[in-house]
Amino acid sequence: MIRTAYIMREIGRDLLRNIGTVLASLLSLTLLLLLFDLFWIASGTADRFYKNLLSDLRVEVFVDEAVTDSSLTDVSVKLVGVEGVIDFEFISRDEARRRLAEMVGTDLLVGYDSTNPLPRSYVLQVDEDHRNGEALSKVEATLRGIEGLSEIHYSREWLDKAEQVRGVILQIGLVLGILTLAGALVGSANNMRLMTRAQAVGFRQKLLLGASRLFVVLPSLIESFLLSGLAAVLGWALIFYGRTKVGFARIDIVFPPTRDIVLFCLAAGLLGAVAGLLGLSKMLRD
Repeated sequence: MIRTAYIMREIGRDLLRNIGTVLASLLSLTLLLLLFDLFWIASGTADRFYKNLLSDLRVEVFVDEAVTDSSLTDVSVKLVGVEGVIDFEFISRDEARRRLAEMVGTDLLVGYDSTNPLPRSYVLQVDEDHRNGEALSKVEATLRGIEGLSEIHYSREWLDKAEQVRGVILQIGLVLGILTLAGALVGSANNMRLMTRAQAVGFRQKLLLGASRLFVVLPSLIESFLLSGLAAVLGWALIFYGRTKVGFARIDIVFPPTRDIVLFCLAAGLLGAVAGLLGLSKMLRD
């Protein structure tokens, strides 16, 4: 109980004595973590948008003209066994004609009732795990091995570009995360070094009196944990405040789950404690 009271007094005394450094550290960390939070939200929003676009991805497979209608049952059975295909729809010549008329606003095949030139086709729906370039290439290879199918079409170029953009976003997120980690470590360590420089003599006296190193530096480590954790909380508070003031009608903004936000704030506090320990390392070695 006495040790706890001592630690609390030391924390309060240090914060009041270095109020300017504390505020500067809090503001800089808040801005740094806020930048990471905004990218986290932007990354989640872009990923949701990407998945929504891919949910409409369909593979269209045309039936060879030589295949009779009575043989389509065998083709359909083989399509069911293709890995990744979860559903399909058969488009007959008459259905293709109707859809073409809806698309252009008039029936272009008037007079071709007995000799409809439109091809028959299957529209395939693939599962979420196969909505990427590599998996769809394997599906395409399997489909080409089915007798009776001729051409296979899907938005291959668009998919490649979408995956490239997604890869760039992930790379930016990785770089930003590393920079945030490095900036928080360096900033917190420097601030802790400034806050404890005037107390170096007192620290050495406590060590000479028999106090353990952990007991001597524990108040400073708790301060670093509280400052970094508070900076993370302030960053999210600003974001949620801005959420109430700004709205996007056509964009579904994706926020991380509450559990992940809480864990992030705790991780930021631990990062601050580690940075504080780095800031005190030189003093502890002397």
